[in-house]
Amino acid sequence: MTALGDVLHLLVTANLWQATLGAAVLLLLPALGGVISERSGVVNIAMEGMMLTGAFFAVYADLHLHNPWLATLVAMLAGGLIALIHAVVSIRFRADQIVSGIAINIFAAGLTVFLINRLYGLQDVGHLSESDSLPNIVVPGLSSIPFIGQVLFNQNVIVYVAIILLIATHVVLFGTRLGLRIRAAGEHPQAADTAGINVFALRYGAVITSGLLSGLAGAFLAIGVSNTFVPNMTDGRGYIALAAMIFGKWTPFGAFIACLIFGLGEAIYFNNSIIHASPYLLSMLPYILTLVVIAGLIGRSIPPAADGLPYVPGSE
Repeated sequence: MTALGDVLHLLVTANLWQATLGAAVLLLLPALGGVISERSGVVNIAMEGMMLTGAFFAVYADLHLHNPWLATLVAMLAGGLIALIHAVVSIRFRADQIVSGIAINIFAAGLTVFLINRLYGLQDVGHLSESDSLPNIVVPGLSSIPFIGQVLFNQNVIVYVAIILLIATHVVLFGTRLGLRIRAAGEHPQAADTAGINVFALRYGAVITSGLLSGLAGAFLAIGVSNTFVPNMTDGRGYIALAAMIFGKWTPFGAFIACLIFGLGEAIYFNNSIIHASPYLLSMLPYILTLVVIAGLIGRSIPPAADGLPYVPGSE
């Protein structure tokens, strides 16, 4: 079979699309957080660090508590605390939001390595048992539907949670008064302030929410996919989520479509045995797509007008 035939055969297999959806959700959760944060006017490139911190604390908590649900909560809180640092630095002290995000990513990478050495020495962190991992949910009846059943109804529980969060985020941002206020804070904070909207509170809440979602993604990666923690295991997924948000023009469903594209690239890499291509070349796919998106080759994306601009009350 030719290489093209291998690719075509791979594209019609349910295993590929099942893996694509799982990989997409790892990006979707921080991407949704990024949409919320940047819609409020705060640039957030610290999602990589928030994910990594969440992943470490998910494994640490699960090894001690033997409860993946409590461990997931711990991971979300860890991501939220890292996000709070970014919020305080960016909103309260009006620091450059890009610099703050990069600093947090570096800090998270160093912090997790330090904690591994401090808590475990040179030993491996350890692997979780299947009973301590976030479970896969097979929906009775629906999972037996040919092709679609395996893709949609035989997934990790976090995949279903992510789909619910995707819909909820869209509804809140574009169908509620809270969403209107968040978008107003990111488009014209002075006008929002004049209308009695607490711009600072909205921005703090939006950034912390992005941390909670990134921490949830870290928990999914660590105790739902890998069942262990290794340094820098996020492998740039936070940055790819940022690119997905830009590709999706700061909308939840647009970001989801982008995450599916990136997820497909990762799923193809893990199915390399079928198409017999260079694994090094395939491993580059998600990052090449990220560069293409950020370079604007897919079409220009216009962020919220006040995105990345510190709000100074009374300024014009």
